[in-house]
Amino acid sequence: MRHPPRSVLLAIAGALALVSGAVVPAVTAQGATPACTVEYAVTAQWDNGFQGTVKITNNEAAVNGWKLTFDFAAGQKVTQGWNAKWSQSATTVTAANESWNGTLGTGAGTTAGFLASWSGTNAVPTAFRLNGTPCNTDPDPTTPPPTDPPPADGTAPALHVSGTRLVDAAGRTRRLLGVNRSGGEFMCVQGRGIWDGPVDDAAIKAIADWKADAVRIPLNEECWLGLSDIKPEYGGAHYINAVKDLVARVEAHGLTPVLDLHWTYGQYTGNSAGCSDVHAGCQKPMPDLRYAPSFWSSVAGTFKDDKAAVFDLFNEPYPDRATPSTTDAWTCWRDGGTCPGIPYEVAGMQDLVDSIRAAGAQNVILAGGLAYSNDLSQWLTYRPTDPAGNLAAAYHVYNFNTCADESCWNSTLAPVAAQVPLVAGEVGENTCAHGFVDQVMKWFDDHALSYLGWTWNTWDCSSGPSLITSYDGTPTTYGTGLRDHLRALNP
Repeated sequence: MRHPPRSVLLAIAGALALVSGAVVPAVTAQGATPACTVEYAVTAQWDNGFQGTVKITNNEAAVNGWKLTFDFAAGQKVTQGWNAKWSQSATTVTAANESWNGTLGTGAGTTAGFLASWSGTNAVPTAFRLNGTPCNTDPDPTTPPPTDPPPADGTAPALHVSGTRLVDAAGRTRRLLGVNRSGGEFMCVQGRGIWDGPVDDAAIKAIADWKADAVRIPLNEECWLGLSDIKPEYGGAHYINAVKDLVARVEAHGLTPVLDLHWTYGQYTGNSAGCSDVHAGCQKPMPDLRYAPSFWSSVAGTFKDDKAAVFDLFNEPYPDRATPSTTDAWTCWRDGGTCPGIPYEVAGMQDLVDSIRAAGAQNVILAGGLAYSNDLSQWLTYRPTDPAGNLAAAYHVYNFNTCADESCWNSTLAPVAAQVPLVAGEVGENTCAHGFVDQVMKWFDDHALSYLGWTWNTWDCSSGPSLITSYDGTPTTYGTGLRDHLRALNP
Protein backbone atom coordinates (compact mmCIF):
# COMPACT_ATOMS: atom_id res chain seq x y z
CA MET A 1 0.00 0.00 0.00
CA ARG A 2 1.16 3.53 -0.67
CA HIS A 3 0.16 5.05 2.67
CA PRO A 4 -0.52 3.56 6.10
CA PRO A 5 -3.58 5.14 7.72
CA ARG A 6 -1.64 7.52 9.98
CA SER A 7 0.08 9.00 6.97
CA VAL A 8 -3.27 9.37 5.28
CA LEU A 9 -4.27 11.63 8.15
CA LEU A 10 -1.19 13.75 7.60
CA ALA A 11 -1.92 14.04 3.89
CA ILE A 12 -5.57 14.94 4.41
CA ALA A 13 -4.67 17.58 6.96
CA GLY A 14 -2.19 19.17 4.58
CA ALA A 15 -4.57 19.06 1.64
CA LEU A 16 -7.44 20.72 3.47
CA ALA A 17 -5.53 23.42 5.32
CA LEU A 18 -6.11 26.86 3.84
CA VAL A 19 -3.18 28.48 5.63
CA SER A 20 -1.34 25.92 7.71
CA GLY A 21 -1.77 22.50 9.23
CA ALA A 22 -0.40 20.65 12.23
CA VAL A 23 -0.54 17.13 13.54
CA VAL A 24 0.56 15.89 16.96
CA PRO A 25 1.67 12.25 16.68
CA ALA A 26 2.49 9.75 19.39
CA VAL A 27 6.15 9.68 20.47
CA THR A 28 7.18 6.68 22.57
CA ALA A 29 10.23 4.61 23.25
CA GLN A 30 11.02 2.02 20.62
CA GLY A 31 8.63 -0.91 20.95
CA ALA A 32 6.55 0.78 23.67
CA THR A 33 2.82 1.24 23.17
CA PRO A 34 1.20 4.28 24.83
CA ALA A 35 -1.95 3.71 26.86
CA CYS A 36 -3.77 5.86 24.34
CA THR A 37 -2.91 7.70 21.17
CA VAL A 38 -4.27 11.08 20.11
CA GLU A 39 -3.60 12.62 16.71
CA TYR A 40 -4.51 16.31 16.59
CA ALA A 41 -4.86 17.92 13.17
CA VAL A 42 -5.67 21.43 11.97
CA THR A 43 -7.61 20.65 8.81
CA ALA A 44 -8.51 24.22 7.79
CA GLN A 45 -7.56 27.69 9.02
CA TRP A 46 -8.64 31.25 8.23
CA ASP A 47 -8.03 34.74 9.65
CA ASN A 48 -9.66 34.28 13.03
CA GLY A 49 -10.82 30.68 13.11
CA PHE A 50 -9.86 27.14 12.32
CA GLN A 51 -11.22 23.60 12.07
CA GLY A 52 -9.55 20.73 13.88
CA THR A 53 -9.89 17.01 14.50
CA VAL A 54 -8.71 14.60 17.15
CA LYS A 55 -8.31 10.91 16.44
CA ILE A 56 -8.38 8.93 19.68
CA THR A 57 -7.11 5.35 19.92
CA ASN A 58 -7.44 3.28 23.08
CA ASN A 59 -4.53 0.84 23.45
CA GLU A 60 -5.45 -0.64 26.81
CA ALA A 61 -8.51 -2.45 28.22
CA ALA A 62 -11.87 -1.58 26.68
CA VAL A 63 -13.60 1.50 28.11
CA ASN A 64 -17.32 2.24 28.22
CA GLY A 65 -17.42 6.01 28.31
CA TRP A 66 -14.48 8.29 27.55
CA LYS A 67 -13.40 11.88 28.11
CA LEU A 68 -10.49 13.54 26.35
CA THR A 69 -8.88 16.65 27.83
CA PHE A 70 -6.16 18.98 26.55
CA ASP A 71 -5.11 22.61 26.97
CA PHE A 72 -4.90 25.44 24.46
CA ALA A 73 -1.83 27.60 25.13
CA ALA A 74 -2.59 30.62 22.92
CA GLY A 75 -6.10 31.70 23.84
CA GLN A 76 -7.99 29.53 21.32
CA LYS A 77 -11.68 28.97 22.07
CA VAL A 78 -13.83 26.05 20.92
CA THR A 79 -17.11 27.31 19.48
CA GLN A 80 -18.78 24.09 18.35
CA GLY A 81 -17.98 20.48 17.53
CA TRP A 82 -19.22 17.10 16.40
CA ASN A 83 -18.87 13.40 17.30
CA ALA A 84 -18.29 14.46 20.94
CA LYS A 85 -19.72 16.77 23.59
CA TRP A 86 -17.29 19.69 23.50
CA SER A 87 -16.76 22.18 26.34
CA GLN A 88 -14.01 24.52 27.49
CA SER A 89 -13.12 25.96 30.91
CA ALA A 90 -10.38 28.59 30.79
CA THR A 91 -7.68 26.91 28.68
CA THR A 92 -8.82 23.31 29.26
CA VAL A 93 -10.85 21.68 26.49
CA THR A 94 -12.97 18.60 27.14
CA ALA A 95 -14.45 16.25 24.55
CA ALA A 96 -16.77 13.61 26.04
CA ASN A 97 -18.29 10.72 24.16
CA GLU A 98 -21.74 10.78 22.62
CA SER A 99 -24.17 8.00 23.55
CA TRP A 100 -23.43 6.13 20.35
CA ASN A 101 -19.60 6.16 20.41
CA GLY A 102 -18.81 5.67 24.08
CA THR A 103 -17.32 2.18 23.84
CA LEU A 104 -13.68 1.91 22.78
CA GLY A 105 -12.31 -1.61 22.70
CA THR A 106 -8.60 -2.39 22.85
CA GLY A 107 -7.06 -0.91 19.72
CA ALA A 108 -10.30 0.82 18.77
CA GLY A 109 -10.47 4.47 17.83
CA THR A 110 -12.84 7.30 17.09
CA THR A 111 -12.52 10.75 15.54
CA ALA A 112 -14.17 13.99 16.62
CA GLY A 113 -13.99 17.47 15.14
CA PHE A 114 -14.48 21.07 16.23
CA LEU A 115 -14.45 24.71 15.18
CA ALA A 116 -12.52 27.26 17.22
CA SER A 117 -11.35 30.86 17.22
CA TRP A 118 -7.75 32.02 17.42
CA SER A 119 -5.60 35.16 17.15
CA GLY A 120 -1.89 35.78 17.08
CA THR A 121 -0.66 32.21 17.04
CA ASN A 122 -2.43 28.88 16.79
CA ALA A 123 -0.15 26.77 18.96
CA VAL A 124 -0.76 23.05 18.88
CA PRO A 125 -1.66 21.31 22.17
CA THR A 126 1.16 19.12 23.45
CA ALA A 127 -0.48 16.94 26.11
CA PHE A 128 -3.65 14.87 25.99
CA ARG A 129 -5.40 12.71 28.58
CA LEU A 130 -8.03 10.03 28.04
CA ASN A 131 -10.07 9.43 31.20
CA GLY A 132 -7.16 10.98 33.09
CA THR A 133 -4.46 8.79 31.55
CA PRO A 134 -1.67 10.54 29.60
CA CYS A 135 -1.64 9.70 25.89
CA ASN A 136 1.17 9.63 23.32
CA THR A 137 3.77 8.81 25.96
CA ASP A 138 5.63 5.73 27.09
CA PRO A 139 3.45 4.14 29.78
CA ASP A 140 6.58 3.59 31.92
CA PRO A 141 9.20 6.00 30.61
CA THR A 142 11.62 5.37 33.48
CA THR A 143 11.94 1.70 32.57
CA PRO A 144 13.53 0.81 29.22
CA PRO A 145 11.43 -1.44 27.03
CA PRO A 146 12.32 -5.09 27.64
CA THR A 147 14.58 -6.86 25.22
CA ASP A 148 14.19 -10.58 24.84
CA PRO A 149 16.57 -12.70 22.79
CA PRO A 150 14.98 -14.82 20.08
CA PRO A 151 14.25 -18.39 21.15
CA ALA A 152 16.89 -21.00 20.40
CA ASP A 153 14.49 -23.29 18.55
CA GLY A 154 13.37 -22.76 14.96
CA THR A 155 15.38 -21.71 11.96
CA ALA A 156 14.48 -20.04 8.69
CA PRO A 157 15.85 -21.81 5.61
CA ALA A 158 18.51 -20.37 3.34
CA LEU A 159 16.85 -19.75 -0.03
CA HIS A 160 17.86 -19.58 -3.66
CA VAL A 161 16.16 -19.63 -7.05
CA SER A 162 15.83 -22.91 -8.91
CA GLY A 163 14.01 -22.41 -12.20
CA THR A 164 10.59 -21.06 -11.29
CA ARG A 165 10.80 -21.96 -7.61
CA LEU A 166 12.30 -20.69 -4.40
CA VAL A 167 14.01 -23.64 -2.73
CA ASP A 168 15.99 -24.32 0.43
CA ALA A 169 19.48 -25.83 0.62
CA ALA A 170 18.03 -29.33 0.24
CA GLY A 171 16.09 -28.36 -2.89
CA ARG A 172 12.69 -28.32 -1.20
CA THR A 173 10.22 -25.75 -2.56
CA ARG A 174 9.51 -22.83 -0.25
CA ARG A 175 6.42 -20.74 -0.94
CA LEU A 176 6.41 -17.43 0.90
CA LEU A 177 3.01 -17.36 2.58
CA GLY A 178 2.58 -14.76 5.26
CA VAL A 179 2.01 -11.14 6.18
CA ASN A 180 3.45 -7.64 5.97
CA ARG A 181 4.52 -5.92 9.21
CA SER A 182 4.26 -2.21 8.45
CA GLY A 183 5.80 0.52 10.61
CA GLY A 184 9.50 0.61 9.86
CA GLU A 185 8.87 2.72 6.78
CA PHE A 186 6.98 5.58 8.46
CA MET A 187 7.38 5.72 12.25
CA CYS A 188 11.03 6.84 12.17
CA VAL A 189 10.62 9.54 9.52
CA GLN A 190 7.64 10.92 11.43
CA GLY A 191 9.73 11.06 14.63
CA ARG A 192 7.50 8.60 16.50
CA GLY A 193 9.71 5.56 17.02
CA ILE A 194 10.84 2.67 14.85
CA TRP A 195 8.02 0.11 14.89
CA ASP A 196 4.26 0.62 15.01
CA GLY A 197 3.31 -1.66 17.89
CA PRO A 198 5.20 -4.54 19.52
CA VAL A 199 7.76 -6.66 17.69
CA ASP A 200 8.90 -8.77 20.63
CA ASP A 201 8.96 -12.55 20.62
CA ALA A 202 5.30 -12.87 21.62
CA ALA A 203 4.27 -10.62 18.72
CA ILE A 204 6.24 -12.69 16.19
CA LYS A 205 4.94 -15.94 17.67
CA ALA A 206 1.41 -14.67 17.05
CA ILE A 207 2.27 -14.38 13.34
CA ALA A 208 3.77 -17.86 13.32
CA ASP A 209 0.62 -19.21 15.00
CA TRP A 210 -1.30 -18.25 11.86
CA LYS A 211 0.94 -20.82 10.10
CA ALA A 212 2.65 -18.07 8.16
CA ASP A 213 6.17 -18.76 6.94
CA ALA A 214 7.24 -15.25 5.85
CA VAL A 215 7.10 -11.65 7.09
CA ARG A 216 7.71 -8.68 4.80
CA ILE A 217 9.32 -5.76 6.64
CA PRO A 218 9.01 -2.32 4.94
CA LEU A 219 12.00 -0.03 5.56
CA ASN A 220 12.94 3.64 5.13
CA GLU A 221 16.26 4.47 3.46
CA GLU A 222 16.81 7.76 5.31
CA CYS A 223 16.32 6.05 8.66
CA TRP A 224 18.66 3.18 7.78
CA LEU A 225 21.34 5.63 6.58
CA GLY A 226 20.79 7.95 9.57
CA LEU A 227 20.36 11.13 7.54
CA SER A 228 20.20 14.48 9.30
CA ASP A 229 16.41 14.89 9.10
CA ILE A 230 15.89 11.73 11.19
CA LYS A 231 15.94 11.89 14.99
CA PRO A 232 19.21 10.21 16.06
CA GLU A 233 17.43 7.77 18.36
CA TYR A 234 15.40 6.45 15.42
CA GLY A 235 18.07 6.43 12.72
CA GLY A 236 21.46 5.01 11.79
CA ALA A 237 22.81 2.37 14.15
CA HIS A 238 19.65 2.44 16.32
CA TYR A 239 17.45 1.71 13.32
CA ILE A 240 19.81 -0.90 11.85
CA ASN A 241 20.07 -2.75 15.15
CA ALA A 242 16.29 -2.71 15.53
CA VAL A 243 15.92 -4.24 12.06
CA LYS A 244 18.58 -6.86 12.81
CA ASP A 245 16.82 -7.77 16.06
CA LEU A 246 13.46 -8.13 14.29
CA VAL A 247 14.98 -10.24 11.52
CA ALA A 248 16.55 -12.50 14.14
CA ARG A 249 13.22 -12.99 15.90
CA VAL A 250 11.41 -13.66 12.63
CA GLU A 251 13.99 -16.25 11.58
CA ALA A 252 14.00 -17.86 15.02
CA HIS A 253 10.36 -18.77 14.43
CA GLY A 254 11.22 -20.32 11.07
CA LEU A 255 9.81 -17.37 9.11
CA THR A 256 11.48 -15.86 6.04
CA PRO A 257 12.17 -12.10 6.45
CA VAL A 258 11.57 -10.03 3.31
CA LEU A 259 13.36 -6.68 3.63
CA ASP A 260 11.58 -4.10 1.48
CA LEU A 261 12.78 -0.62 0.49
CA HIS A 262 9.48 1.17 0.93
CA TRP A 263 9.97 4.94 1.31
CA THR A 264 12.79 6.91 -0.32
CA TYR A 265 14.29 10.35 -0.92
CA GLY A 266 13.46 12.55 -3.93
CA GLN A 267 11.01 15.37 -4.57
CA TYR A 268 8.12 14.46 -6.87
CA THR A 269 4.96 16.54 -7.24
CA GLY A 270 3.64 15.10 -10.49
CA ASN A 271 0.76 12.78 -11.28
CA SER A 272 -0.25 10.59 -8.28
CA ALA A 273 2.34 12.17 -5.97
CA GLY A 274 1.99 10.94 -2.40
CA CYS A 275 3.61 14.05 -0.90
CA SER A 276 5.65 17.09 -1.94
CA ASP A 277 8.45 16.53 0.61
CA VAL A 278 11.90 15.70 -0.74
CA HIS A 279 12.49 13.43 2.24
CA ALA A 280 11.42 9.80 2.51
CA GLY A 281 7.96 10.57 3.84
CA CYS A 282 5.83 8.76 1.27
CA GLN A 283 5.92 6.39 -1.69
CA LYS A 284 7.91 7.92 -4.56
CA PRO A 285 7.57 6.81 -8.21
CA MET A 286 11.10 5.39 -8.31
CA PRO A 287 14.08 5.02 -5.96
CA ASP A 288 16.62 7.82 -5.99
CA LEU A 289 20.16 7.49 -7.29
CA ARG A 290 21.48 9.64 -4.44
CA TYR A 291 20.72 7.27 -1.58
CA ALA A 292 18.96 4.05 -2.71
CA PRO A 293 22.11 2.27 -4.01
CA SER A 294 23.88 3.15 -0.75
CA PHE A 295 20.92 1.80 1.22
CA TRP A 296 21.03 -1.53 -0.58
CA SER A 297 24.80 -1.76 -0.40
CA SER A 298 24.56 -1.34 3.37
CA VAL A 299 21.61 -3.73 3.80
CA ALA A 300 23.34 -6.32 1.60
CA GLY A 301 26.57 -5.98 3.57
CA THR A 302 24.63 -6.45 6.80
CA PHE A 303 22.76 -9.59 5.71
CA LYS A 304 25.08 -11.13 3.09
CA ASP A 305 25.88 -14.04 5.40
CA ASP A 306 22.19 -14.64 6.08
CA LYS A 307 20.79 -16.41 3.01
CA ALA A 308 17.38 -16.69 4.69
CA ALA A 309 16.78 -12.96 4.17
CA VAL A 310 15.10 -11.91 0.92
CA PHE A 311 15.58 -8.42 -0.57
CA ASP A 312 12.59 -6.60 -2.15
CA LEU A 313 14.17 -3.83 -4.25
CA PHE A 314 11.45 -1.17 -4.19
CA ASN A 315 7.93 -1.30 -2.87
CA GLU A 316 5.67 0.07 -5.62
CA PRO A 317 7.25 1.74 -8.66
CA TYR A 318 5.00 4.02 -10.68
CA PRO A 319 7.10 5.79 -13.33
CA ASP A 320 4.18 5.09 -15.68
CA ARG A 321 2.24 7.83 -13.86
CA ALA A 322 4.98 10.35 -14.66
CA THR A 323 5.08 9.67 -18.42
CA PRO A 324 2.48 8.52 -20.98
CA SER A 325 5.10 6.40 -22.77
CA THR A 326 5.10 2.78 -21.68
CA THR A 327 8.52 2.29 -23.23
CA ASP A 328 9.93 5.26 -21.31
CA ALA A 329 8.39 3.99 -18.08
CA TRP A 330 9.84 0.48 -18.37
CA THR A 331 13.22 1.85 -19.48
CA CYS A 332 13.25 4.13 -16.45
CA TRP A 333 12.29 1.17 -14.26
CA ARG A 334 15.25 -0.88 -15.41
CA ASP A 335 17.94 1.70 -16.19
CA GLY A 336 17.12 4.74 -14.06
CA GLY A 337 18.96 7.97 -14.76
CA THR A 338 17.01 10.98 -16.05
CA CYS A 339 13.43 9.77 -16.40
CA PRO A 340 10.54 11.68 -18.05
CA GLY A 341 8.38 13.45 -15.48
CA ILE A 342 10.63 12.63 -12.50
CA PRO A 343 12.80 15.60 -11.47
CA TYR A 344 15.43 13.68 -9.46
CA GLU A 345 18.02 11.20 -10.71
CA VAL A 346 16.53 7.73 -10.54
CA ALA A 347 18.15 4.47 -9.50
CA GLY A 348 16.88 1.72 -11.81
CA MET A 349 16.34 -1.86 -10.78
CA GLN A 350 19.65 -2.77 -12.44
CA ASP A 351 21.47 -0.20 -10.28
CA LEU A 352 20.02 -1.76 -7.14
CA VAL A 353 20.79 -5.34 -8.17
CA ASP A 354 24.36 -4.26 -8.94
CA SER A 355 24.70 -2.58 -5.52
CA ILE A 356 23.57 -5.73 -3.73
CA ARG A 357 25.84 -8.07 -5.67
CA ALA A 358 28.82 -5.71 -5.40
CA ALA A 359 28.44 -5.91 -1.61
CA GLY A 360 28.96 -9.66 -1.80
CA ALA A 361 25.38 -10.70 -1.09
CA GLN A 362 23.88 -13.60 -3.05
CA ASN A 363 20.43 -13.37 -1.40
CA VAL A 364 17.22 -13.78 -3.36
CA ILE A 365 16.06 -10.46 -4.86
CA LEU A 366 12.47 -9.45 -5.69
CA ALA A 367 11.68 -6.79 -8.29
CA GLY A 368 8.15 -5.37 -8.59
CA GLY A 369 6.80 -3.99 -11.87
CA LEU A 370 5.00 -0.79 -12.85
CA ALA A 371 1.65 0.62 -11.66
CA TYR A 372 2.51 0.14 -7.99
CA SER A 373 3.85 -3.36 -8.76
CA ASN A 374 0.48 -4.32 -10.27
CA ASP A 375 1.73 -4.41 -13.89
CA LEU A 376 4.14 -7.17 -14.92
CA SER A 377 3.18 -7.09 -18.60
CA GLN A 378 6.74 -6.29 -19.77
CA TRP A 379 8.68 -7.51 -16.75
CA LEU A 380 10.35 -10.31 -18.72
CA THR A 381 11.43 -7.92 -21.48
CA TYR A 382 13.00 -5.41 -19.11
CA ARG A 383 14.09 -7.59 -16.21
CA PRO A 384 17.51 -6.65 -14.83
CA THR A 385 20.49 -8.96 -15.17
CA ASP A 386 21.45 -10.85 -12.03
CA PRO A 387 24.86 -12.57 -12.12
CA ALA A 388 23.83 -14.69 -9.12
CA GLY A 389 20.71 -16.01 -10.86
CA ASN A 390 18.62 -15.31 -7.77
CA LEU A 391 16.08 -12.84 -9.18
CA ALA A 392 12.30 -13.21 -8.74
CA ALA A 393 9.34 -11.06 -9.77
CA ALA A 394 7.19 -9.18 -7.25
CA TYR A 395 3.53 -8.29 -7.70
CA HIS A 396 0.95 -6.40 -5.63
CA VAL A 397 -2.80 -6.76 -5.97
CA TYR A 398 -5.82 -5.21 -4.27
CA ASN A 399 -9.46 -5.31 -5.25
CA PHE A 400 -9.21 -1.73 -6.59
CA ASN A 401 -6.23 -2.41 -8.92
CA THR A 402 -6.39 -2.65 -12.71
CA CYS A 403 -4.95 -6.16 -12.92
CA ALA A 404 -7.21 -7.78 -10.34
CA ASP A 405 -8.97 -10.68 -12.01
CA GLU A 406 -8.23 -14.15 -13.33
CA SER A 407 -8.17 -13.00 -16.94
CA CYS A 408 -5.37 -10.51 -16.27
CA TRP A 409 -3.48 -12.97 -14.08
CA ASN A 410 -3.62 -15.61 -16.81
CA SER A 411 -2.44 -13.20 -19.50
CA THR A 412 0.26 -11.25 -17.64
CA LEU A 413 1.30 -13.18 -14.53
CA ALA A 414 1.31 -16.74 -15.79
CA PRO A 415 3.98 -16.05 -18.48
CA VAL A 416 6.25 -14.48 -15.84
CA ALA A 417 5.66 -17.34 -13.41
CA ALA A 418 6.60 -19.76 -16.17
CA GLN A 419 10.15 -18.35 -16.18
CA VAL A 420 10.96 -17.02 -12.69
CA PRO A 421 9.55 -17.31 -9.17
CA LEU A 422 6.65 -14.92 -8.59
CA VAL A 423 5.84 -13.46 -5.16
CA ALA A 424 2.75 -11.35 -4.44
CA GLY A 425 4.40 -9.18 -1.82
CA GLU A 426 1.10 -7.47 -0.96
CA VAL A 427 -2.44 -8.79 -1.35
CA GLY A 428 -5.51 -7.25 0.23
CA GLU A 429 -8.88 -5.61 -0.10
CA ASN A 430 -10.43 -2.48 1.39
CA THR A 431 -13.87 -3.96 2.03
CA CYS A 432 -13.12 -5.31 5.53
CA ALA A 433 -13.99 -8.73 4.07
CA HIS A 434 -11.97 -11.41 2.31
CA GLY A 435 -13.95 -12.40 -0.78
CA PHE A 436 -11.43 -10.87 -3.17
CA VAL A 437 -8.39 -12.18 -1.29
CA ASP A 438 -9.93 -15.65 -1.37
CA GLN A 439 -9.93 -15.46 -5.18
CA VAL A 440 -6.31 -14.26 -5.23
CA MET A 441 -5.15 -17.04 -2.93
CA LYS A 442 -6.92 -19.70 -4.97
CA TRP A 443 -5.27 -18.57 -8.22
CA PHE A 444 -1.85 -18.35 -6.59
CA ASP A 445 -2.34 -21.73 -4.87
CA ASP A 446 -3.31 -23.32 -8.18
CA HIS A 447 -0.04 -22.01 -9.64
CA ALA A 448 2.06 -22.86 -6.54
CA LEU A 449 3.01 -19.19 -6.03
CA SER A 450 3.71 -17.02 -2.97
CA TYR A 451 1.64 -14.26 -1.35
CA LEU A 452 1.72 -12.06 1.75
CA GLY A 453 -1.26 -10.19 3.21
CA TRP A 454 -1.20 -6.47 3.95
CA THR A 455 -0.94 -5.77 6.86
CA TRP A 456 -0.23 -7.08 10.37
CA ASN A 457 -1.14 -3.78 12.07
CA THR A 458 -4.11 -2.84 14.24
CA TRP A 459 -5.52 -0.14 11.99
CA ASP A 460 -9.18 0.35 11.23
CA CYS A 461 -9.68 -1.87 8.17
CA SER A 462 -11.90 0.78 6.58
CA SER A 463 -8.79 2.97 6.28
CA GLY A 464 -6.88 0.21 4.50
CA PRO A 465 -6.52 -3.55 4.72
CA SER A 466 -5.69 -4.47 8.33
CA LEU A 467 -5.41 -8.13 9.29
CA ILE A 468 -5.67 -7.85 13.06
CA THR A 469 -7.38 -5.99 15.87
CA SER A 470 -4.73 -6.98 18.44
CA TYR A 471 -1.08 -7.97 18.24
CA ASP A 472 -1.97 -11.25 19.91
CA GLY A 473 -3.24 -12.27 16.46
CA THR A 474 -6.95 -11.58 16.89
CA PRO A 475 -8.07 -11.19 13.26
CA THR A 476 -10.34 -8.73 11.57
CA THR A 477 -12.99 -10.26 9.31
CA TYR A 478 -10.56 -9.69 6.45
CA GLY A 479 -7.73 -11.26 8.45
CA THR A 480 -9.85 -14.28 9.29
CA GLY A 481 -9.85 -15.22 5.61
CA LEU A 482 -6.04 -15.22 5.38
CA ARG A 483 -5.50 -16.88 8.76
CA ASP A 484 -7.91 -19.73 8.16
CA HIS A 485 -6.51 -20.30 4.68
CA LEU A 486 -2.91 -20.48 5.90
CA ARG A 487 -3.89 -22.86 8.67
CA ALA A 488 -5.74 -25.05 6.18
CA LEU A 489 -2.65 -25.19 3.97
CA ASN A 490 -0.46 -26.17 6.90
CA PRO A 491 -2.62 -27.78 9.58
